[in-house]
Amino acid sequence: MAPPNQKAHELEVRRTYRATPEAIYQAWTSPEILTRWFAPSTEYRVIVHELEVRPGGRYRIEMVHSGGNRHTSHGVYRDLEPGRRIVFSWRWETRDTMPDTVVEIELFPHGDTTELVLRHRLFEEEADRDNHDKGWQGCLEQLAAVLV
Repeated sequence: MAPPNQKAHELEVRRTYRATPEAIYQAWTSPEILTRWFAPSTEYRVIVHELEVRPGGRYRIEMVHSGGNRHTSHGVYRDLEPGRRIVFSWRWETRDTMPDTVVEIELFPHGDTTELVLRHRLFEEEADRDNHDKGWQGCLEQLAAVLV
């Protein structure tokens, strides 16, 4: 029997920003900046409950929709290379049945722009992957507005 297609259960999003890798890294690791963009649309308010930016450090971030729905993600930083790479586990507080997944952010400078590559891995269900893809697309669009 063939092994399952692991690529089917991960996603990759690429964006290029007119910003330095250091500025983008700061946007991912500063609570003040995260509250301005870390949600899929402007219909959300972001609350950073915990952000211990170091390998083994924990984070907990809540997205509050204008209609009242709340979505809280939490996890542990696995690897941090300032201006280059961020790796962390990802889990929704309300999804006990969803195992931890892993998010990797890589930053590649290209002149006066930086390419951000986001990989989110280890989804058990393609529907979860697809929903997260929509969410990350929205978040990264919000990030563009903050980096201007």
